[in-house]
Amino acid sequence: MTPITSRRGFLKTVTVAAVTPLAAGLISKVAHSADLPHLEEADATAAALGYKQDSSKVDAAKYPAHKPTQVCSGCSLAQGAAGDAWRPCSIFPGKMVNSKGWCAAFAAKA
Repeated sequence: MTPITSRRGFLKTVTVAAVTPLAAGLISKVAHSADLPHLEEADATAAALGYKQDSSKVDAAKYPAHKPTQVCSGCSLAQGAAGDAWRPCSIFPGKMVNSKGWCAAFAAKA
């Protein structure tokens, strides 16, 4: 090992030694969508958008544009693989929506 003979060399070594464990800790804590909590209908944003975990329970008087065939799995804002019961949605970051659910932000897939 080469001795550190300058202040610059010392600072580089100390910085790398301090940052490396921190970076390794951050990398190991990558979130997976399966780890996300399910969106509850009582959530403030969900309630404001009329989110229901079951599309058949949407209040037709309050949301007359809703159609029974509109579900989160058919929405362009929902992410995840076809067949997933719960999937991430760009309207509700950090939460999973029910594939059979619906909200007023529904936008049919093209």
